[in-house]
Amino acid sequence: MGLTGTLAIFVGSIFVVSTPTAALAATKQFAYTCSGGPFSNTSISVGLTGPDTATAGQSFDLTVNIPSLTITPPAPTANTTVQAALTLTPTGGTVSDAGAKTGATVTSGATTAPASNVTYKIAVTAGATGKVSLKPVDLKLSLASSSGTQTTCTTTSTEVLDVTIGTGGGGGTDDVVEYDCDVASGGGDADYPADVDIKVTMTPPTSATANADASITWTGVVQSTGDTLKAPTGFPTTSPKMFVTVKASGAGVPTTATGEATLGTVTIGQAITLPTSVTVKIKPTTTGTVTLTAGDLAFGTSASSPSIKCLAPTTGLKTFTFTVGSSTGTPTTSSTPTNTTSTPKPTKTSTATVTVTPSSSTKKSKTPKAGADTGGGGEAGPDGRMFILTGTALVGAAAVGGLVMRRRNATRG
Repeated sequence: MGLTGTLAIFVGSIFVVSTPTAALAATKQFAYTCSGGPFSNTSISVGLTGPDTATAGQSFDLTVNIPSLTITPPAPTANTTVQAALTLTPTGGTVSDAGAKTGATVTSGATTAPASNVTYKIAVTAGATGKVSLKPVDLKLSLASSSGTQTTCTTTSTEVLDVTIGTGGGGGTDDVVEYDCDVASGGGDADYPADVDIKVTMTPPTSATANADASITWTGVVQSTGDTLKAPTGFPTTSPKMFVTVKASGAGVPTTATGEATLGTVTIGQAITLPTSVTVKIKPTTTGTVTLTAGDLAFGTSASSPSIKCLAPTTGLKTFTFTVGSSTGTPTTSSTPTNTTSTPKPTKTSTATVTVTPSSSTKKSKTPKAGADTGGGGEAGPDGRMFILTGTALVGAAAVGGLVMRRRNATRG
């Protein structure tokens, strides 16, 4: 038993440690009593959903879950929408967009209005700590086709919805962007203006270099927490496009970059299906870190004059980053071509035959003075003849000397 208990505790501890803690949004139900107006409900339960944490000085979305409503006869004779206005008493923050919001679409002849959601933006007080407390007061419901009458609902709950102030991204799933969408004409369509929640994901490049285009993949999914993105009257149904703007900073990038993608089949009055992804290119000019956030969206045939314009909030957005490195090489331009051949340059050899010619073709000989013509011997210097002549002279001198001595001896005798 002891071993079994130890094993159970060990397995349980592994499960607890290995199970990730999900950052779930805070949701609470509030009871309301209602009277009058176009709806016959006398009591409803309304859910308020906020993020698990919020950041001081930033905003977060508060979603109001409105249940299905019963329409007091007569039924509407044309398509219309539910209008909902929630009054709150916040502590630690303020409601930045108070007023009526557009809820569910009600078709002509309908006896009920389907359940829907509307969203309010709560701005957390700068420097606030602890939590933001939201206490609902009353809720006014009406139909856009009969805005003169309202169903007034007052809460009977004494509780509040608390959102902890921490280091979160300003809204639970902080990559869900609430876009403020409107038609280009500024009115005339029951579906606009609309607060459309889109879960935005940007996939930056895994490697990027200065002075080269970096490709960013943008994906978006419309959430059920906000209004539906519908094609208004006059929306182009032939080759309509979606234009995605990304805000950027760092590494010398432009402040915005835009990409586009073609939409699928569009039906007037029906929800617009977003493209699977949109590629946005941006060119950094220096090394460093580029920071990206979601920008505005546009729908139609032109980004400059769209049929629908959706504005992104300026705060509380999730950031995406990527690093820019230096380029691997810089091309060099030269006006003089360079010969890179390794073969030695051949040497030109010229052969010439040189003939040496004497300065005079006739050789002159000199005859020794008082001697016979012996050709060129006189110029050749002393030779054997000189020695013969010298020897003859010596013999002659010796003979003369011998006679003189002989005569002297005869005289003495």
